[in-house]
Amino acid sequence: MARGASLSAILTVLCTSSIRTTKKFTVYLDFNGNEGRKGIFHRLTIVNGYGNGLNGFYLDPDYTRNGKFYTVHIEDPALPGSNLPDNSAFPGLNLSGYTTTPAIKTPGPLQNEGVLIEWTDSNPSNSTFEGTARELMRVQLNTRAHPMGDLIFNPTARRGDPDWRVLYMEVGDGGSGESLSIPAIRSNPQRLDNLEGKIVRIIPDLNEHTATSTVSENGRYRIPNDNPFLSTPGARKEIWAYGFRNPHRLNWAVDPDNPANNRLIVNSVGLHTWETVNIVHKGGNYGYAQREGNELLKPDNTTGPLPQNDKIPLQVGDDFTDTLVVPTYAVIQYGHVENGGDAIGSGFLYNGKAIPALRGKYLFTDITTGHIWYANYKDMLAADDGKPGTMAAIHQVKVLWDDPNDSPNAGKKVYDSMFSIAEAGYHTRGGTNPRLPGRATVTKGGRADARFSLDANGELYLYTKSDGIIRAVVGATGF
Repeated sequence: MARGASLSAILTVLCTSSIRTTKKFTVYLDFNGNEGRKGIFHRLTIVNGYGNGLNGFYLDPDYTRNGKFYTVHIEDPALPGSNLPDNSAFPGLNLSGYTTTPAIKTPGPLQNEGVLIEWTDSNPSNSTFEGTARELMRVQLNTRAHPMGDLIFNPTARRGDPDWRVLYMEVGDGGSGESLSIPAIRSNPQRLDNLEGKIVRIIPDLNEHTATSTVSENGRYRIPNDNPFLSTPGARKEIWAYGFRNPHRLNWAVDPDNPANNRLIVNSVGLHTWETVNIVHKGGNYGYAQREGNELLKPDNTTGPLPQNDKIPLQVGDDFTDTLVVPTYAVIQYGHVENGGDAIGSGFLYNGKAIPALRGKYLFTDITTGHIWYANYKDMLAADDGKPGTMAAIHQVKVLWDDPNDSPNAGKKVYDSMFSIAEAGYHTRGGTNPRLPGRATVTKGGRADARFSLDANGELYLYTKSDGIIRAVVGATGF
């Protein structure tokens, strides 16, 4: 694990949960149409402990003009009811002409399906949805784990640019890459004939980039002509990069001083050994399930040294081709150890104005332990050199917080992670477990579920799902 020497970086956070007492929440759309519920999708899967339900939400870059936004949710085909949406509780949703799409095939047994939908709100100023919906894509997934989820547009693209309104989306490996009971599906993240373990790049609007793209097989979206596997026989043309386990968080690192340094970043959850931050390259193979981090992943899911000839055969279907590919390695990784974590969370290159000390820093969390680190973005770019041993140094970040509910009031205290902060909030809000709920290895049980988010001005927030509280980052020292 690459580490820096500084341990004095501190973020100051303030709780923002008081917004609930000053604002009224209105249900815009309810996806949960399970038996006994009034939501839209009868087959929505919400099994506790898995990444399912509503997994992704993103506004179209031209939302203020067209009212379009995109969602990804997970369905279990075995659940009762139709896979068509139900608007009985949402009469503003016009389903005239709505049809589902054939699921994109995935080798092996199947558990769930990821569904990408385009919504068009005819009145975005209203607090409830009024408009239409259109299913764009449906993807088969082997298990409940590592589903289809996050999606993003390039925030620097402008009207007329090749990347304008071009959607990037992640699809997890569906638990295939670590399967011991069904060895045949371990290669799914490497196989180019399916979308598991991939970053996908498509044009949702059929009227956009018509001269530089082709229409998809299902006729619902377009595929850019410069996608890397457009001419590879048998390969899914939607693929932009591949070889991931659970690339569940996408973000764009935008360098306002040098646009040439703008990069798509993927934070991917590892198996037993490494959590990684990856700079995404067109057509890149990120190794899984033959690599984890910068090590060889063996058939028994243990890791070892890289082979002397560090290349992976290109695989489209069941058989390998004669083409050998050098894997693309992460620029940051940390281990499943006490001062590391189990599952990397979201991360962002800070470009806000409120905290100048954070400019040029990429900040990210570990979900379970609540640890926070930063790396200098210039170090991440330097580590993107094709060498598996080159990593950007990461520096621990502590948190300064004043518990508003402690008695007697102890004032502001410095915490090594978000875990104790989330634990305090959990108990204040009525949590009955002695520690935080959830599965985790490094913490020996319990998880902070800590992640970063950004507002429209690029300012940072820390939210912890375990206590349901959002906290604003209001200061920083020691960076």
